[in-house]
Amino acid sequence: MQRILYDTATTMNGYIADDTNSLSWLFAVSSDSADGLVPGDATVLVMGSTTYEWVLDEGDILANPAKWNEFHGDRPTFVFTTRHLPRPEGADIRFVRGPVIDVVPALRAAADDGDIWVVGGGDLAGQFADSDALDGIALSVAPVVLDGGAALLPRRIESDRLRLVSAAAHGQFARLVYEVVRAV
Repeated sequence: MQRILYDTATTMNGYIADDTNSLSWLFAVSSDSADGLVPGDATVLVMGSTTYEWVLDEGDILANPAKWNEFHGDRPTFVFTTRHLPRPEGADIRFVRGPVIDVVPALRAAADDGDIWVVGGGDLAGQFADSDALDGIALSVAPVVLDGGAALLPRRIESDRLRLVSAAAHGQFARLVYEVVRAV
């Protein structure tokens, strides 16, 4: 069954990026393997422009477009933006704008039977939650505390809308997976 999942790493105090939009804190955490820390059934990726630009810059992907496929493969990636952004050669990047709910049909069509992975950021994931389109939240909690940055999910979602599916240790990470219950 196709799901829309917000799956991200976070600090213990709920930040997904530091105050300069960097994820360097994440890559400093010792990890034996990423197995079990990313959604394996995702056939479509979704991200905001800040996340997209960070990915491009961090991997110097515009100069080395093959790096895009090393992680993202040939999966379509939808980037929500109001600006003109560069596209790595050969990557299936689809720039979209407007309300999340208006783009959901295109996401579902591109995903076929696979899941849709909302990579980041937190506000974009919040827009999916606001639209009652988010099916799950998976957090890989790193043993890091930051003094500020981009919030994990800058929304209020009460416990009656979240059902814990699993909690497990993956190296230094605590992996928490929640089902999002539809609003009534």
